[in-house]
Amino acid sequence: MSQPGRVDKQSAYILHTQPYRETSLLLEVLTRDHGRFSLVARGARRPRSDLRGVLLPFQPLTLSWFGKGELRTLHGADWDGGVRPLTGLPLVCGFYLNELMMKLTARDDPEPRAFSVYDAAVRDLAVQPSLAPVLRRYELKLAQALGYAPSLARDSRGADVAADRHYLCRDAALPEPDDHPELALIGRVARLSGAALLAIDADDYSDPAVRGQARQLSRVWLGALLGDEPLASRELLQAIQSLSD
Repeated sequence: MSQPGRVDKQSAYILHTQPYRETSLLLEVLTRDHGRFSLVARGARRPRSDLRGVLLPFQPLTLSWFGKGELRTLHGADWDGGVRPLTGLPLVCGFYLNELMMKLTARDDPEPRAFSVYDAAVRDLAVQPSLAPVLRRYELKLAQALGYAPSLARDSRGADVAADRHYLCRDAALPEPDDHPELALIGRVARLSGAALLAIDADDYSDPAVRGQARQLSRVWLGALLGDEPLASRELLQAIQSLSD
């Protein structure tokens, strides 16, 4: 007899773990086709558990589980190819990836594009010497994948973004042509060049000026989504801010 709600071999990442009862773990997982939810890994903290060396953050996994409630039960876990373990500043950046994902996604809301954005960011953190482009790409692409932010190739008037113009980006709206670039900015708004918007839209962060303007844009977008809600720790914020070029 099959178990209710059984799912086998689903691509996943672990976003958070905590002890559960005497020998188990409570996992917050992000899956490709089932979104984000909680799993209990029974007996995973026992010394001889086969799961102890598998249930690691920032490693691509295939998970199997059963159950339909808020807390499902892990049935099996395997590595899905190796990613070099994150240490130092890349590890702090990995915690930032997880925090944003947990704050911006709803439970049991499948969004394969968000999973792909996360998967790419984890793999990039493990190998890229420059971390700022990885974070900017993750912030902006995640907001777009979740439907919170627009494409950057067209402006609020329906015209193509022009490389030689400047634009105002407010909240998560389409860029507005900036007809008065001499005026100071007020409120949650960023002024970006059309060239930078087009480079960001094309996923090209090779120019340090583009990376700087992308950071301004991500602050506006994330500010609109998160409001004044702080991130988990001041140390994490300081580490992320230190990646400015």
